[in-house]
Amino acid sequence: MSSIQATHSANPLIQIENLCKSYSLQDANGKTITTQVLFNINLTINQGEFVAIMGHSGSGKSTLMNILGCLDTPTSGSYWLSGRNVAALSSNELAHVRNQSIGFVFQGFNLLKRMTALDNVATPLLYAGVNRANSRKQALEFLRRTGLENFAMHQPNQLSGGQQQRVAISRALINHPPLILADEPTGNLDTQTSSEIMLLFEQLNRDQGITIVLVTHEDDIAAYAKRLIRLKDGHIIVDKNNTVATTLHEVT
Repeated sequence: MSSIQATHSANPLIQIENLCKSYSLQDANGKTITTQVLFNINLTINQGEFVAIMGHSGSGKSTLMNILGCLDTPTSGSYWLSGRNVAALSSNELAHVRNQSIGFVFQGFNLLKRMTALDNVATPLLYAGVNRANSRKQALEFLRRTGLENFAMHQPNQLSGGQQQRVAISRALINHPPLILADEPTGNLDTQTSSEIMLLFEQLNRDQGITIVLVTHEDDIAAYAKRLIRLKDGHIIVDKNNTVATTLHEVT
């Protein structure tokens, strides 16, 4: 579709070919009604890219994000992540991929309310089999990197929205995943805090080479990404370098 896709390397982090997604439901009369959400999506994302996916409600962006995160499966087509065919993976293998290869950041933070910030960040390591002492030691280091070392023993309700999102980002990073998926990560934050969170994403992408795929409906948030993809009615209608981001960085 685009010149961007044509320039990608032979070993991309994400490779999607002719992907379609539909859902089937039965109406009151028992008739099956099928609704197609994604149509023949072709998408390549290389390691180290910072991509914003935009689209109005119902465009298919959240469905695409769920498939990228191995939380949902396509109806047809293929999805390769780090050279692995996701459709061929077992449930246990998919769980391992979600734990080790993908970091998730959500609009609602999704922190465990009765746990401290430290234990929230340490949780993925515990699932990976790391003992509690070592997992908490590593978690404290990641909280330090995001400026929250002094809030390690606070519970989520004792933190501001921006602090909670930094905890969520620390948790997403704890297993050193090559890919961060962020779904409306600034949706519950004020303008100043949103800018701080996006600058953190920008730094992670620039300094550590982490691939970031961000879903947003806000132009000012998408402006931080280097590549812009727009969905409409389940189709990719735009896939281009983000000139807004280039201009923004030149000005700043």
